[in-house]
Order: sequence, then structure tokens, then C-alpha cells
Amino acid sequence: MAANPDSRELGPPLEAHRFDEAALGAYLADNIPGFGAEISVRQFLGGQSNPTFLVEDSSGAYVLRKKPSGKLLPSAHAVDREYRVMTALAGSAVPVPDTRLYCGDDSIIGQVFYVMDYVPGRVFADIDMPQCTPGERTALYSDAARVLGALHAVDYRAVGLEDFGSPSGYVARQVARWTSQYEASKVEDCEAMDRLCEWLQDNNPGDDIASIAHGDFRPGNLIYDNDEPYVVAVLDWELSTIGHPLGDVGYFLAPYRLRAEGNPFGLLGKDLDALGIPPEQSLLEIYADSAGRDTVPDIDFYIAFAMFRLAAILAGVMKRGLDGNAADPRAVERGRTYRQLAESAWAIADS
Repeated sequence: MAANPDSRELGPPLEAHRFDEAALGAYLADNIPGFGAEISVRQFLGGQSNPTFLVEDSSGAYVLRKKPSGKLLPSAHAVDREYRVMTALAGSAVPVPDTRLYCGDDSIIGQVFYVMDYVPGRVFADIDMPQCTPGERTALYSDAARVLGALHAVDYRAVGLEDFGSPSGYVARQVARWTSQYEASKVEDCEAMDRLCEWLQDNNPGDDIASIAHGDFRPGNLIYDNDEPYVVAVLDWELSTIGHPLGDVGYFLAPYRLRAEGNPFGLLGKDLDALGIPPEQSLLEIYADSAGRDTVPDIDFYIAFAMFRLAAILAGVMKRGLDGNAADPRAVERGRTYRQLAESAWAIADS
């Protein structure tokens, strides 16, 4: 079952994301003990947001995340927040890469960036993990639910994140934010998305439970051990904040409500028993136990909410693809799936 850690898609830096590698090497040599100025740089090609690079030198392998070039949406691509939350979680029950440095000086390579250690392991781009046996999938999904619960059990004040976000009004703020981001990215009409924006505003449960919220918690943002079915690192913290934990849970479980046909994010319609993917309720129970919750309330609102956020994100991915400024050359094709997400979320809301 072990996979080569380089199975994550790597290639030469895309033209839109190239930078002065010599300047980077000199900067890292000055700021990371033992770093050699001679480096090689390759780009991870699977991401849709912050360009990410494997940087190797004589001392080892590192990962660099930077803001993309060009005009950016307000508050998007927050690499400084990624760096801060991972640094705060070091040593907790949540596995994260060791962070090395944050560079807020955009004169070095053209954008602000941070560097963390490279973590070897397996990343599953496909939600049904075709490389695995049914028993392995059961264990992999179950451990993801455990880690999500562990994240929400962290006392955000104790790890220095008391000012990382407001503990109240998270859902209302997120609906307003992503409605605004969607409108800024909009290139076509989508009636389901328009209705969903209004419904979410009118039907917010209003409970203000607060924890560290990842914002994009899914198997594709986890690194698993090469040989054992457990998570060794949680990646892509760009959307993290202090927020309602069930927003993360709804997002993690949203694939169970999305038709697999025509949607790479969907599980609905697949034979989950044969695949070994645990039922939704089983993951909820594992999550609740790990998070220290006695019960998990109805999550339909939060699943619709999660689909809405992802639809807004993908609409932005499509817009960047059309503008020629996306981190992945397949951005337009992938971004177009926002419409199906919006329609599935509206179906939940309308019922």
C-alpha cells in the first residue's frame, strides 16, 4: 500500500508563478540554520489557491507557500494566517508540519511567503482512494474524523490564538464573506447560488460554539503515513479561523450528500460498503468522541453551508483560471463544478 512520497504532482514552476530562485536561496541561507544557497525548486500542481513549491538543498526538503501574483480578492490567500495557526498547533494532538519562517517582505520573490518542513507520506487526491483496500479506507477515513475532533478540542486561547478570529457570529460572517467573494468572482448567472445566499442568511441556527476551524478539512488536505492508516500532517490552513466547529464537520461530510456522477467531490451513489468508506453517522460518532462532545446535533444546515462555501471558492478558482492566474492548469474545468454544488446545497435547503 505504500506510495512514493513524490506521488504528489510535481513539475517545473508554472510561468505565472516563477520567481528568482537565487534570491530565495540566499534569503533562506541567511535565515535557516544549515541551509545551503544552492537549491532546486519544483511546484506542486494539485492546489487551486496558494502556489506551493518543493524546495530542496543539501540540508533537506522544505515546502514554500506564497501568495499568487496579480490582483487578488480582498482577504484571500492568507499565507500569514496559515503560518501562524500551524506554528501555534506545534506539539498539540493535531499533526502539522514544522514551520521554519514567514517572510512578509515581498521584495524577495515578489510575494510574501512562508517555509515549512516537507512531510513525506501519502496524499489522496481522489475521494474514494482507489489505491487502497476497503479495510484501509475505513481506517483512513476514521482517523481523519479523529483528527478533526482533536482540532476542535484544542483550547485556542491556550495556544495563543485568542485574537485569531471572533468566537461569535462565525456563520453569519462567513455567509456574508463568501457571498461577497462569489459576487466578486461571478462570471455567469446561477439561480441556485443566488437563492442559497439568501436562505443561509435567513436560517442561521445562531449558536456560537467556537473552536479553531480549519475551513477546508478533507482527505485531500491530509498527509497519511506511507505505511499505516493515520494522519501525519494537516495541510492548507488558508481558511482557518476561530469559528463554529460544525462548519468543518459539515464540509467533511458534504461528499455524502453530493452525487458522484459528474462531481469528483461526491460519494452519493457509490457503493460505500464495498469501498469500505464508513457511513456518515459512524464518522460523526468518532468525531464527537475525539472532540469531547456528548452528542452531535443535526448538521443539514452546516452541510448546505459547507457546500455554499466550496461553491464560492470554486467560482473563484474558475475566475482565476479564465484570467490565466490559477495555480492549476485545470482550474477552469474544476471550477465549473461550483454550479452542481450550489444546486445540491439548494436541494438540502429547499427540503
